[in-house]
Amino acid sequence: MPGQDGDYFRDEQVATWGLDQFWGLPEYPDTPYYRTFETAVDATAHLYEFVVPMVPPTWNTRDRVEEYVELMGGGTVPTAVAVSTLDVCEPAVGQPADHYRHWGLTHFLLDGHHKLEAAATAGRPVRLLSLLALAEGLAESEDYGRLPALRTQLRSARVTGT
Repeated sequence: MPGQDGDYFRDEQVATWGLDQFWGLPEYPDTPYYRTFETAVDATAHLYEFVVPMVPPTWNTRDRVEEYVELMGGGTVPTAVAVSTLDVCEPAVGQPADHYRHWGLTHFLLDGHHKLEAAATAGRPVRLLSLLALAEGLAESEDYGRLPALRTQLRSARVTGT
């Protein structure tokens, strides 16, 4: 949830970019989202992966979410579908305490809202069929080529730059 423990926009983004200069607050994503994976890209960059539901989780039918929780408890791994972008960004000026590049792999959930909430609730895996929009993010072609290998790395703690 935005503003709570584990919120990228409250924690990692503020460590690198600081608070919004006008409001003096962290950026606000305007929606709940799921943090699914993170790993080091190298000593100066870190990959963060997010799934953004296209409707608020409060719109999900409780019975349907519970049905998926039960199925997942029995070993089912459901599949959700998303269109995705990759943004690679870093501070342009100054020397923040935590200066490094942020790779943001964001999946905009098209189908599977109940499945994702159930997976988050039960701490179970879900497959994500992701259609990566290559020309829509702030990344170079070689960055896209590195994603498959990065996604096979172990999940890691946040890395600070050198």
